[in-house]
Amino acid sequence: MSLYLRGGFAALALSAIAAGADAAPCNSGPVASSQIIPGEPLSLPVALAELRRVSPAIRAAGLEARALSAEADQAGRWLNPSLSLELENFSGSGPLSGFDQTESTFAIEQTFRLGGKRTLSERAARARQALASAECAVILREAELEAALLFAELVAATQLRALSEDSADLADDLAATVERRVDAGSAAPPELARARADAAALRASVATAEANVDRLRYSLALLWGSADPIFASPKRAASQAMPAADTASLSHPALDSADAAVRARDAERDLARSVAIPDVTLSAGFRRFEETGDEAFVAGVSVPLPLFDRGRDAARAVSIRGEIASLNRAATEQRLLAQQRSAVASRRAAQTRLDILTSDALPAAEEAYEAALRGYQVGRFDLTTTLNARAVLLEAGFAVIDADLALQSEDLRLRALIGAAPFNGDIR
Repeated sequence: MSLYLRGGFAALALSAIAAGADAAPCNSGPVASSQIIPGEPLSLPVALAELRRVSPAIRAAGLEARALSAEADQAGRWLNPSLSLELENFSGSGPLSGFDQTESTFAIEQTFRLGGKRTLSERAARARQALASAECAVILREAELEAALLFAELVAATQLRALSEDSADLADDLAATVERRVDAGSAAPPELARARADAAALRASVATAEANVDRLRYSLALLWGSADPIFASPKRAASQAMPAADTASLSHPALDSADAAVRARDAERDLARSVAIPDVTLSAGFRRFEETGDEAFVAGVSVPLPLFDRGRDAARAVSIRGEIASLNRAATEQRLLAQQRSAVASRRAAQTRLDILTSDALPAAEEAYEAALRGYQVGRFDLTTTLNARAVLLEAGFAVIDADLALQSEDLRLRALIGAAPFNGDIR
């Protein structure tokens, strides 16, 4: 198949690819209404839907793809013809002083781009558009993952706030127990001061946890360009079964973008090679001789001589960049495969850690604190033992929340790598 025909078919194919890749939300089309209800708990699907709807970064990338689509339309246009009017032999000296000896020529000329340059130019522009659409999909996936991770952090921060409040309540209860023992003469007054100081410190930690929740709320809302997080505390979605991850192959926007970069370099290489075929300019018109009143047709053809520059260096440069794109594509595939396998292992380890903490560490810490508190109430244990037991319980609670956050984060990273919900466009 000739380079010209191959370029024509490729332009049509790339146009279709770009149209498919330019699907919402990267098409920057009409903006749908928000699904966020003011004052209502935020869910992860709603957060991702809002991100896909109005994220400035995603919409900017989509607009760039539309701009390149317009450039591709422009690249497929024919060159404009030129009109020329020439007057010769007038306002001179002697017989040529007036217009009696004038020769006037009116002509139109058109440059024809040989070698399929017009089709190949459009193909290269369509390939750049397809690359921009693929890069928009990469930005979308990265933004979705960032939003999902922030949402998971916000859920964990809300749980930490609740745990801090419960710990402060426990500290207040313990301080009340110490006060009763001091009043009964069973404990020294310094123990009451120590218990109250400990309760005040835990109450102060509630304010810190509350501030962290607010910080994450603003950070999450900023991802879709809002400085006003109108949603309430997040609502954690029910756990979804993780689909089997095929660690031998993958499909990811980054890999699609690398493939699109290879196709774009191939299209640019074909266009650069077509420069070796010179363009031709045809002209036609008529000439009038004022001296005799005669008229005659004129025609011409001009072709640049490719003596010094045949575009070989430019074609070689594009070919080298094509090799770079192929190397990047292979590296991207290996990187994604490594990340996927690492994510599977990390998720498994996070699940094991959470299971141990929830089934062994946390129940044991709760039992130890309850025993220490009962023992302190009857005078068998001192305050230090009770405070230490409560500190271990608090540490176990924090560890469970941290382990759960780690599991959720690894789960989201793995889902983003394999394109599983909620990163498959499903916002239900």
